[in-house]
Amino acid sequence: MTDIPTIDLTGQSVDQAGLNRLLAGDGPRRLVGADLDGLVFGEVELGGWQFDGCNLAHCKLVRTRLADSRWAACKAAFADFSRADLVDAEIVSSDFNNARFRQTVLTSAAFRRSKLTGADFTDARTVDLQLEEVLAVDARLPKVSFRDQTLKQVDLSGALLEGADFRGVVFEDSSLRDAQLIRARFEGADLRGADLGGIRLGDAAHFRGAIISRAQATELLKELGLRVL
Repeated sequence: MTDIPTIDLTGQSVDQAGLNRLLAGDGPRRLVGADLDGLVFGEVELGGWQFDGCNLAHCKLVRTRLADSRWAACKAAFADFSRADLVDAEIVSSDFNNARFRQTVLTSAAFRRSKLTGADFTDARTVDLQLEEVLAVDARLPKVSFRDQTLKQVDLSGALLEGADFRGVVFEDSSLRDAQLIRARFEGADLRGADLGGIRLGDAAHFRGAIISRAQATELLKELGLRVL
């Protein structure tokens, strides 16, 4: 990868005018340590930009074009990425709790070792979305596609997964405890590495065609009110 200019703003406060000047430059930049809390990005082209150790809490990135962007050790709680372009973006070791990704294009995007607690992915485009070591408790992921992915250490406890596509997914050390699974699909999924605690009578039917362990089968039967002797 070709080196890109680095702008180190560690310890400095950036206001809206300062951000606008940063965004006016040509080509990708590597932004380090920037505190951008609450600022507005707008519909700018930031393809290939890198954000290292930046604070984007409450920022507005609606329709911002961020394809191929890289995010490391960033904080973006309550940031709004609605209708943004995050195709092929990679987010690592970052905290995006309660961020909004409504109608965001996340094709081939990846979240690794990150927090997405309470994040909202309603109507996001998620073909080949990758999650690894992600905390997504109480996240909203209706109709999100994880088809044929491996979900490793992904905590979806209490998440809204209505209509989500888990066909062919392999769960490793992950959790679906108390998740909302109305109309979710699991054909061909391997659920042996998933915590299925709290699954209710109406949810169990969605697992038709999935692989579960004997221990999980016993627990499901108990949830259905049946005694296993």
